[in-house]
Amino acid sequence: MFTGIIETVGDVVEILARGETTRLTLDAPAIAAGVRVGDSVSVNGACLTLVAAEAGRLCFEAVRETLERTALGELRVGSRVNLERALRADARLDGHIVQGHVDEAGRVRELRRRGEDVQLFVACSSDFADCLVPKGSVAIEGVSLTVVGVGDDGFDVALIPHTLAVTTLASLRGGERVNLEADVLGKYVKRYLERVLPRQA
Repeated sequence: MFTGIIETVGDVVEILARGETTRLTLDAPAIAAGVRVGDSVSVNGACLTLVAAEAGRLCFEAVRETLERTALGELRVGSRVNLERALRADARLDGHIVQGHVDEAGRVRELRRRGEDVQLFVACSSDFADCLVPKGSVAIEGVSLTVVGVGDDGFDVALIPHTLAVTTLASLRGGERVNLEADVLGKYVKRYLERVLPRQA
């Protein structure tokens, strides 16, 4: 489990395809000393297992399904990624509950800048949009954010200067795919209502 509070931004230094598995090597000295093989790390919002760590570099393996269902398959050498280690049981929950299970990959519609006010507009499926509410939580590329508005096929969030400075969100461009995860509470409520309401009709 994660919080969506990004600890550091890492750099992709190697992508090696091995049959059904792709090995991702990231340069992430800021957190490398605090992780061990087998630990879970959120990489742009996708929970991956650390398989090797040496000299400030972290290695993960992603199966084909992970690459197809998330935006990780579009990473290239030189790409920057948001990283967060799993939440400790005795830690403060500063963001919201993020599982690292990407619901879908949405697409950036616009990163609108008006002085220090920055809004990010994202296109998503109607099923995903149904899990969102204004002032609720959403994770984009692993970053915990507050929903501003929701439509039938998209939503928007406001980005503060600190978030832009310490994550990869400032570099997003229109058309880019981004990993999305809805608040787990919203998903459970949606599932419950889908099962109960037809019985009452």
